[in-house]
Amino acid sequence: MTSATAIAPGTAHLRRPVLVRTLWLVAGVVVLLILSVLSISFGVRAVSFDDIVAALNGQTDTIEQASIVKRIPRTVLAILVGAALALSGATMQAVTRNPIADPGILGVSNGASLAVVLGIAFFGLSNPYGQMAFAIAGAGVAAVFVYAVASLGRGGATPLKLALAGAATSAAFASLISAVMLPRVDLLQTFQSWQIGGVGGAEWPRIAITAPVLALGALICFLSARGMNSLALGDEMAKGLGENVFRTRMVSALGAVILAGAATAIAGPIGFVGLVVPHMCRMLIGTDHRWLLPFSAVVGAALLTASDIIGRVIAPSSEEIQVGIITAIIGAPFFIWIVRKQKVREL
Repeated sequence: MTSATAIAPGTAHLRRPVLVRTLWLVAGVVVLLILSVLSISFGVRAVSFDDIVAALNGQTDTIEQASIVKRIPRTVLAILVGAALALSGATMQAVTRNPIADPGILGVSNGASLAVVLGIAFFGLSNPYGQMAFAIAGAGVAAVFVYAVASLGRGGATPLKLALAGAATSAAFASLISAVMLPRVDLLQTFQSWQIGGVGGAEWPRIAITAPVLALGALICFLSARGMNSLALGDEMAKGLGENVFRTRMVSALGAVILAGAATAIAGPIGFVGLVVPHMCRMLIGTDHRWLLPFSAVVGAALLTASDIIGRVIAPSSEEIQVGIITAIIGAPFFIWIVRKQKVREL
């Protein structure tokens, strides 16, 4: 192997022709578009095709048209957050060579949540920019802490040690969040649904603030795709190919942390998207991160949009199931399958 884009040993059977990859990517975009239409169509109040067209043209003459207008930012937020979490998960898996790496499993999402809760409870943080900064900083601290703990002892940060350290850290952060919020009834009522993770409270101003930050994180990850391919070959091989392993890991991890922190700040800690989606995408288009990352973003957006639709459709008219619950129902069995079948070995 003489190219930095070569496929990791043992994964040659996952290579796909360019045409196949392109077709899968196009199919993913088409499915996402269909789900987007369904997302603005389904809810407590039924709407017609004419209502959808009228609402998209800015009309709000009827209750149906007004409800569609309210669903549009919710759909956009589901797309942005789903893409961000999937892209963050795929990047974390590449950086750590850990098949069960995910912002939720590694404690990054709960680290972001804890930072936001601490900022609101003790510093009166209410500015969206400040909340996002706290979330990204908390996600970064959590990522460094988990990796440092997993690196202790013989063998370094193995996939199993990372998973255990992440699970323990995530549980500790969740307990701290509860400890901070329980004595503060006002906070508890305001952030109860946010803790579960959802996109129901989407607003255009918050989306406008978050979108550029997510775009920055995505750009960092996409520009690091070639380096991630080198990391898949192992550190020694990557160095032999001229790759600066430390810099590639740090830059890629920065992109993943920005994505996870910003997504958590606006939608709450939504788990398993970053775990499930990259594995699905590898089976379809292979392990080349130049293709895997954008495809993961598209599939992640589709998965979260579909989960949001399911939560609205199957719940009673007065309630809805938060999207974080739906992704947990989907992701938990998938996580167990990976642990049992993949034996938690490195990518």
